[in-house]
Amino acid sequence: MYLLLLEAFGAMVLLILIVWWTMFSGREKGELKADPPEEEKIVAEPKPEPKVNPEPTDRT
Repeated sequence: MYLLLLEAFGAMVLLILIVWWTMFSGREKGELKADPPEEEKIVAEPKPEPKVNPEPTDRT
């Protein structure tokens, strides 16, 4: 019975180590900083509207 509990504990520790390794191993200071909100990313200059020809041309 104790052998099963020991094996389950070892599997849990291994799972926690794998998750920790994949999340934090390559980063210098832990978590990455969040991106700024979308409002700050928008440029104040609007995109120009496409020019539309008011009269259709005959292409016959």
